[in-house]
Amino acid sequence: MTTAETVPQSPTRSLFPSLIPGFAGGLRGSWLGLVPFFGFCLLFLVLPIVYLVTGAFQNAEGAFTFDNFAALATPNIVAAYSLSIRLSLVSALLGTVAGVLLGYAVILGGLPRWVRPIFMTFSGVASNFAGIPLAFAFIATLGRIGLVTVVLRDVFGFNLYGAGFNLFSFWGVALTYLYFQMPLMLLIVAPALDGLKAEWREAAEILGASRRQYWQMVALPVLFPSILGCFLLLFANAFGTLATVYALTGSRFAVVPIVLFQQIQGNVLYNPNLGYALAVGMVVIMAVSNTLYLVLRTRAERWQK
Repeated sequence: MTTAETVPQSPTRSLFPSLIPGFAGGLRGSWLGLVPFFGFCLLFLVLPIVYLVTGAFQNAEGAFTFDNFAALATPNIVAAYSLSIRLSLVSALLGTVAGVLLGYAVILGGLPRWVRPIFMTFSGVASNFAGIPLAFAFIATLGRIGLVTVVLRDVFGFNLYGAGFNLFSFWGVALTYLYFQMPLMLLIVAPALDGLKAEWREAAEILGASRRQYWQMVALPVLFPSILGCFLLLFANAFGTLATVYALTGSRFAVVPIVLFQQIQGNVLYNPNLGYALAVGMVVIMAVSNTLYLVLRTRAERWQK
């Protein structure tokens, strides 16, 4: 009687069929989990941008034209872009400086450990507090009959508005923006401050460097890409703000979002296609800012590894 000779299978061949189905199923499951994200981006980012670009190159009859982009060179629209850029730069600069100083105090300043969670939690809330509630809060606090204004006038004899302050002016709006810019800066610069290694400071001290020299020659050069990237992110954040400035000043403060709103929803300045061109200009400016932010963040992460 002959016994059938069995050929042993290779361990690789025996495991391969069992691993591949599970791997493929896991891979399919991972991609399935990304479907909501890609669907959200398609519906609320890609398709709106395609719609804006298409409408920006059309006139009221739907014919192709460059007139909408040519109209961006008119004085009132140039003034709107200039005002938005200046306001965004000032609020981003103030938010960057104040946020870095606040971050240094909270993270590296030697304060009690319970202080940081409180500030980080508050920053997470305050960075999203904007629009009509924020405008009302500042009017009730620093308006002409606001709480702080009345207390300064009646208790300390100081007329805030008589001294030249005006909440509804350029600097008043910039101060209002600072309420959500500073906590946002704290949130996004905190990881960079945490990334400063204690060994760097100890090595600088061993080599005889003073505290000022350490920050000037070691810490600030390492933090600079992160700080500059955060500044660009704050600029983009302020540039796209509409509800806060509109609720605070109405249509008197002609930043680009308000001019765009007037062109699309207004009864007098109604030219949706020009509004689409304004929106495309905003998208380009914000895309450049965010791209530079990503580049600088990548550079900062490489330095801090």
